[in-house]
Amino acid sequence: MATRKDSRGYSLKKGESQRKDGRYVFRYTTLRGEHRSVYAKELSELRKKEVKIRRAIEDGLDPDRAERITLNELFDEYISQKYDLKQSTMTNYKYMYNHYVRDGFGKLRISKIKYSDIKKFYYSLILEKGFKPNSMEIIHTLLHPTFTMAVRDGLLRLNPTEGVMAEIKKSHCWEKTKRHALTVAEQRAFTNYIANSEEYRGWFPLFTVMLGTGCRIGEVLGLRWQDVDFKNRTISINHNLVYRVQEDGTCTNHVNSPKTKAGIRIIPMIDEVFDAFLEEYQYQKVIGFCTDEIDGYSGFVFCTGEGKVYLPNAINRTIRSICADYNKEEESKAKEENRDPVLLPKFSCHILRHTFCTRFCENETNLKVIQEIMGHADISTTMDVYAEATQEKKKESMTSLQSALLVR
Repeated sequence: MATRKDSRGYSLKKGESQRKDGRYVFRYTTLRGEHRSVYAKELSELRKKEVKIRRAIEDGLDPDRAERITLNELFDEYISQKYDLKQSTMTNYKYMYNHYVRDGFGKLRISKIKYSDIKKFYYSLILEKGFKPNSMEIIHTLLHPTFTMAVRDGLLRLNPTEGVMAEIKKSHCWEKTKRHALTVAEQRAFTNYIANSEEYRGWFPLFTVMLGTGCRIGEVLGLRWQDVDFKNRTISINHNLVYRVQEDGTCTNHVNSPKTKAGIRIIPMIDEVFDAFLEEYQYQKVIGFCTDEIDGYSGFVFCTGEGKVYLPNAINRTIRSICADYNKEEESKAKEENRDPVLLPKFSCHILRHTFCTRFCENETNLKVIQEIMGHADISTTMDVYAEATQEKKKESMTSLQSALLVR
C-alpha cells in the first residue's frame, strides 16, 4: 500500500490527512468509541497534539471530553450521585456552589483548570469575599471530590485541588478564631443580670438550660416537652432545629437528626436546669404552649409569645442586647463604687456551650464522660477544651498556692 504524502512530500501516518485549504487533520477514536478530529496548520504542530492524545488514550483518559465539559457540568454530575447526603446538607452545598462558584469559576473547562487557578480562586474568596475557614472548607469539600471523580473517570490526569487547602492553611491570610469561655465572674454576671432584669427575666430558663447542659443552640430550640423527663431528671437529645436556606434562596425551619451518632445522647439535669424547665412549663400552662409544627414535630419547649419557635439569630441578638445593657449599667455602678467594672465580652450562643464544657472540664477528669455529655464525635475536640480549661485552672491554683509557699 502506497504511503500517503502531504503537499510538501512528507509522509502521513495513520489517521493523518491534509485538507484542501492546507490544514492538517488527525482523526482518532475515543475510549467511548466516539470519532474525534484535531487540526493544525503545520504537520509538526499536529504531531505534538497526536502524542498527547495517544498518551492520554493509553492511560485510559478522555481528553476530548475534558476539553468540552465545564466545572459546572462536572459538579452537577457529581452532586446528583450523592445519594447519602441529608437534604439539609445537599441544599447547603448547592447554595454555596451556586452563589460562589457557578456564575464565574464554574464556567471554565475542566481541562484548563490548574493548581494555580484553584489557589487563585480560593484566595479570591478569602480576600475579596471574606471567607472564614469553615466556609472555605465547604467549597473545598465540593470541588475536591468533584475533580477526584474526573480523575477516576479518565477525564483528568491529576486533581488540581490536591494540596491547595494545606498550602493556604500554612499562610496567615486568616486565623481561625479561638473561642474563649466566659469566666466564672462573667458567667455569674450574665445570669444574675437576666434573673433580676424586668426586661430579660423571661429569657432566664432558656439561658439556664444552655449554660447547664452545654447543648448546641439547634438542640435546645428543637427540644420538645416529651424530650424532658421530669421524673428521671434527664433530657433526650435526638434531633435539632435548623434554619435552612432553600434552593430558591428563601429560608425556613426544619428538624434534622444529629450529624453523628455521638449527637444522640441522654443528659442528666442539674437542679438549676430542672427548675428552669419547671418554671417554663408552669409559665406556658398559663399563656399557652407552642403551636408550631415543623416536619411533624410539635410541642417545642422554647417559643415566642406568639407560640412560634425561636430562630438562632434571635437568640444571638438577645445576647448582644443583654450584654450592651448590662455593660452600660455595670460601668455606671463601678464608677459610683470606685471599682473596676466586670464587663461582658461579645459572644454568641456557641460560647455558652463552650462555657459549660469549660466548667465541666474544670471539675471532671474523665474525658470520655465529658465527650458523651457534649456529644463530641471526635474526642480531640473535648481534649482541646480540657487542655485550655486545665491550663487556666493550674494558673489559679499556683496563684492561690503562692502565699502559702514559704520560698523566701
